[in-house]
Amino acid sequence: MYPGIHNYSEIGKLNKVLLHRPGLELEALTPTTMERLLFDDIPFLKIAQEEHDIFVKILEDNGAQVLFYVDETAKALADTKVRLQFINEFLDLSDVKAQGLRESIIEFLMSMEAKAMVSKLIAGVKKTDLKAHEHVTSLYDLIRSDYPFALDPMPNLYFTRDPGACVGNGLNLHHMSTPARRREALFLKYMFHYDRDFAAEDDRLWYDIYEDYSIEGGDVLVLSKDVVAIGYSQRTTVDGIERFAKNILPQSGYKKVLVFDIPKSRAFMHLDTVFTMIDYDKFTIHPEIEGPLSVYEITLGKDGELQFKSVQDDLASILARELKLGGVDLIRCGGGDMMASQREQWNDGSNTLCIAPGTVVTYERNYVSNELMAKKGIKVLTMPSSELSRGRGGPRCMSCPVNRDDI
Repeated sequence: MYPGIHNYSEIGKLNKVLLHRPGLELEALTPTTMERLLFDDIPFLKIAQEEHDIFVKILEDNGAQVLFYVDETAKALADTKVRLQFINEFLDLSDVKAQGLRESIIEFLMSMEAKAMVSKLIAGVKKTDLKAHEHVTSLYDLIRSDYPFALDPMPNLYFTRDPGACVGNGLNLHHMSTPARRREALFLKYMFHYDRDFAAEDDRLWYDIYEDYSIEGGDVLVLSKDVVAIGYSQRTTVDGIERFAKNILPQSGYKKVLVFDIPKSRAFMHLDTVFTMIDYDKFTIHPEIEGPLSVYEITLGKDGELQFKSVQDDLASILARELKLGGVDLIRCGGGDMMASQREQWNDGSNTLCIAPGTVVTYERNYVSNELMAKKGIKVLTMPSSELSRGRGGPRCMSCPVNRDDI
């Protein structure tokens, strides 16, 4: 296994992956907080954790080293000066401006060990947590509301794909589209700079959390050592895609960014909710995106400037050409049954995690799509998902591959 970040495909054997086991942050979801925190339903934490533990076991049984957000961030924050710097950045991203409140939160968090502090930030800091640390320096510090949190919880963090993406020997720290998720990439930033179990010293940074434009990891697919695919989606902007291309193409071996323009809706939130690679020549796809799908390419000209081109061809032909294959097989979610396709796509039937060529992890509930993949020679490892799926994300969404074998 190569050291640090090494991820040049979607299908190479998975050696190291970053996850987050759902915690008390899910208990913060109520009918009044769901919309603010980007959930459509309230998962049952106990069962969600049991399902996630099965996911971890599948990965470990197949040779992957599993890293966890809390553990790796705690390693990165071992030094108290670094921890204080992290807290201040976290408060800035949380838009906490009142000086008294900031002082109260800092005092409360710095009284904790690093791992407990990280867990607390993810679970959310309640106003009642700060009673013993109250500082009043302005009217704001005295005004009360019914909202229980001084710092919002982060229930979306078990979808570790989105805050960042490991591409080649580098990392994207994403500017997330919504305020509810914008702080998640900060944990990755500190892992990247201060945790050598996560990233090597010579690993690169392709995108920064403080870039002006949003981009999210569910839209980033590493097709090969030459081509990165990016979804132009509800959460990833054209400007974000251009900035990523401008950053990575001159400084890496990548020759092209392939842009997939998908419908802008919650049902098709990211590219990987409708399209994933599962073998050298096989992909899952939601059939409803094939009609409206437009594809563009970004390359680097001889003058160092970005060049843009619309790709006029069907998706299968485009993929075969980019991967230098005679043809590819698009396996349609739900098969030819539109009701099955819509149902299973809503439950992330196209959101597969490939852990080796032709071996994928999927939700067991998507049995129609799973059977289709099996008939095509794919080894399908299923996991339960009655509660995890309520967050609208599948196995690929719940994983950030850090290190894969080359193919």
